[in-house]
Amino acid sequence: MKLKTSKQLVLEAMDKISTITPSELRDLKKKKPDLILIDIRDIREIKKTGKVIGAKHMPRGMLEFWLDPESPYYKKEVSPEKTKVLYCASNWRSALATKAIQEMGFDNVCHIRGGFEAIKNEGFEIEEID
Repeated sequence: MKLKTSKQLVLEAMDKISTITPSELRDLKKKKPDLILIDIRDIREIKKTGKVIGAKHMPRGMLEFWLDPESPYYKKEVSPEKTKVLYCASNWRSALATKAIQEMGFDNVCHIRGGFEAIKNEGFEIEEID
């Protein structure tokens, strides 16, 4: 049995999803003010580094459940028609997550190249989380 590596999975996902830069995120937020920025990192990461002000925390392990209107865990404030932009620490987990929710039927989803550090370096405001 030949196993795929996590790197292979990420590369395959990158071929099938939309990736934007932090500066493109700024432009997209102007065009789509109801855009939902989603931080999929673990809560321990967020407590250590903070998160982008206005970003919604949706841990990677719950993402599909929180976005599925038929799930008992559905979060209606992230309704299917709203544009979703995902980020993680670097952009590997967000690539896989973006591909997964695209496979659920979402066509209004992308992720950030470079993840949290790139967003922070672009000058987005960061808030601390307790």
